[in-house]
Amino acid sequence: MPMNLIHRKLCGSARWADKVEREVLPWALADVPLGPKVLELGPGFGATTRVLARRVPELTILEIDERSAGLLERTFGPQVRVVHGDATRIPAETGSFDTVVAFTMLHHVPSRAAQDRLFAEALRVLRPGGTFAGSDGLASAGFRLLHLRDIMVVVDPDELPGRLATIGFEEVTIGRGAGSFRFRAKRPAP
Repeated sequence: MPMNLIHRKLCGSARWADKVEREVLPWALADVPLGPKVLELGPGFGATTRVLARRVPELTILEIDERSAGLLERTFGPQVRVVHGDATRIPAETGSFDTVVAFTMLHHVPSRAAQDRLFAEALRVLRPGGTFAGSDGLASAGFRLLHLRDIMVVVDPDELPGRLATIGFEEVTIGRGAGSFRFRAKRPAP
């Protein structure tokens, strides 16, 4: 997992899980219709997965770190489909999901080019009219300090609409909150 020890402890904590449930997901997903089939990219320790699993009938999660994927599989059992894989090459058929979500993980994708491949894959696996949504952190001294020796390529929310539109998304919106931003984009309907 591309995270330092302090970062791993924070993201695996009960405090973070509580914040995700009370603040992060309600804000990031406000007014986002999830639909029945959802794909979560990069769930890490599963704080977001725990909340999503109660909200959608069919949740698939894609985790790049093999140990984390195994832990998630043991944690969630048959309630969630856990896939070990890379979000820049999503092992799913085109149009498989109503919604693709990514929470506080985009900055761990190792390059801007890889982030764009992730965005293109999210577009590909969405059904026509489906939504790509999520949130990520804004650059700050504290954010950078938390990520010492981590993979950290901050996504500029001012550039994200153009990047997503270039890939083929439409109706891109960005919102800012305390230290983070949320995004939404749609795969065009035919």
